[in-house]
Amino acid sequence: MEAVVAVFALLFVLFLVLGAYATVKVIGAAKRGVDRTIDQARRTVEDHTLRAKTYVPGPASEVAQLRLKLRTSMRATQDALHAGAQEDESLKESLALFRRLSAHGHELDAELKRLESDPDRATLAERLPDLRARTDRVTQSADSLRWAARDRARRFADDDLDTLSAQIGVEADALRHWTKAQPAEAPPPWPEAPVPDSGSAQQTWPETPRSRAAEEPTRSAITPPGQRPSYPWQKKPRPESTT
Repeated sequence: MEAVVAVFALLFVLFLVLGAYATVKVIGAAKRGVDRTIDQARRTVEDHTLRAKTYVPGPASEVAQLRLKLRTSMRATQDALHAGAQEDESLKESLALFRRLSAHGHELDAELKRLESDPDRATLAERLPDLRARTDRVTQSADSLRWAARDRARRFADDDLDTLSAQIGVEADALRHWTKAQPAEAPPPWPEAPVPDSGSAQQTWPETPRSRAAEEPTRSAITPPGQRPSYPWQKKPRPESTT
């Protein structure tokens, strides 16, 4: 009985621990969500305030423009690198470089914020060229990282699309195999003519009786009789009488 009570007590404690852990996680997630919402709202208010200050003539307007340009570029680069690093591990080094650049960006933004409310407008106007040059260097570096990351992602997407298109083309041809024209078979070659011998290179015709007769020498139709020999027992021919 005591063992059963101990098991139930252990299970109860375990459930309490798990419940507390889940509660802490939920509260932490909710707190982070609230912090992100507050930060986003604060950035939105600051951006609108800076845009409003850009319409006020004077050095403070130019400082507000520099701050707005710096914040917009750094925020866009940060979002692009964080989104690309989840799919491309090689962007982690770019993120490390951006963190170092962000340190200079935050320092410059803090300096611009202090100068924005400075009452000495003459000194502020003298320092504007240097502030403008520093802002351009930071924003150009941030833009370079951002566009490089976007070009890399687009290149990978184009390569994947080319491979996918080639595979789809092969599959489509395989599905429509009956539309392919079958290659016509070449007719068999004619037999080669026999090579004539050197002795019978001249063309000959079969002999006919007429041609054989034409080739034989011409001879008379009746052979003239030769002189007959005479013998003693033969009678001499008697001349014929005229009567």
